[in-house]
Amino acid sequence: MLPASPDRSSSQPQDAASSQPHALLYATSAGLGGSGLDSTSLEGVLASWRKGFLKKALCYPNRQREIASAHVRSLQYHPVRLLSALGSKDYYAAKKRWLDWLASRELRRGGYDFFHGWSSECFRSLVEARLLGIPSVMDVPTWHRNKGADKPNETKKEREARLADRGWKDWRKHLHVTRQQQLAEYDLATLLFMPSHKSAETFLAAGIPAEKLHYVGRGVDVGRYHVAEQPPEIFRVIFVGALIKRKGVHLLLEAWKKLNLPDAELLLVGSVHEEIKPALKEYSTSNVKLLGFTKSVPEELRRSSVFAFPSECEGFAKATLEAAACGLPLIATRESGDAIVGGNTGFMIPPNDVDSLVTALEYAHSHRDTLLSMGKSARRMVEQKYTWDDYRDRVLAGYAKAMELVK
Repeated sequence: MLPASPDRSSSQPQDAASSQPHALLYATSAGLGGSGLDSTSLEGVLASWRKGFLKKALCYPNRQREIASAHVRSLQYHPVRLLSALGSKDYYAAKKRWLDWLASRELRRGGYDFFHGWSSECFRSLVEARLLGIPSVMDVPTWHRNKGADKPNETKKEREARLADRGWKDWRKHLHVTRQQQLAEYDLATLLFMPSHKSAETFLAAGIPAEKLHYVGRGVDVGRYHVAEQPPEIFRVIFVGALIKRKGVHLLLEAWKKLNLPDAELLLVGSVHEEIKPALKEYSTSNVKLLGFTKSVPEELRRSSVFAFPSECEGFAKATLEAAACGLPLIATRESGDAIVGGNTGFMIPPNDVDSLVTALEYAHSHRDTLLSMGKSARRMVEQKYTWDDYRDRVLAGYAKAMELVK
């Protein structure tokens, strides 16, 4: 099993420095710098850059200035842009294919002794790394592709789709990585980087051995996300993320309308997706505020009392760490990641359970002192385990482990 509570003392082995690569290739379809996986990718690249063994990073937009341009190849201007008129799913799949082709070609040129890629975008590159005999790690941003279900190598639906394939006439379909290719990625990588313990459980359930899994978690900028000087006067619940069903936004709206709390406000921060509009129409009340996408997330968090995130599936929702860093207690599922520790950093609820959400919100509304105590615990947890320094240390420890595995 993965360690239950990663900390600084256990993040790097004592001989990590002597076990690090000398020339690493990092490939990501995200950007370097920004929000979400763009910031995670940047911190991952900085881990090797600051230790002196990053040879090259392949990415899309390059928004950072610390890493020398000679060590970064930005793919922002690429031939796949000719396909930008495709739907977003097809277009982003094409971008990942292009990245993988370039990374595999880069490895083939030689001069690298380590490869770091991301799930569903590095199949060719992992094959090349295996042929070259160099270690590799693969970041997995979410759960195992089978999501804990027991599936055959090829399902009936997949077999029927394969038999009905029309070759080049179905070219759009071939832009996407198949489930079989993604499963092969798991086998090809020397080590798999896990975003959360819940994610790791789905890999263990699929038969992946524990020694192939390495916990990296996530990190947060504790300087930008800090605690407010005073708690808000009214009870304000905040959600940050895409407004979609998978993140439980429809359940949050339903629970909020059921409660009809006095002197309270629900703030939804994030882009509104089509699938959530019926729930907004059915359950919205006068004290539900839609803010949309904003760059002022830290300020909005500090104006709030509690962070609600009833998601049914995440790798590690970065928004939960940002809220915890701002001293907010969480009302969240275990599926949201490792920031929620029931009874300590907030209230852990099961996914897809409106009644549990109602109970947690009602309790939070009437126990403000408890919220303050939990918020302090949440901030303390972030400072001890989830700064970007901690994240980079765990990445470096993973590199050392992968190097040892191929000796």
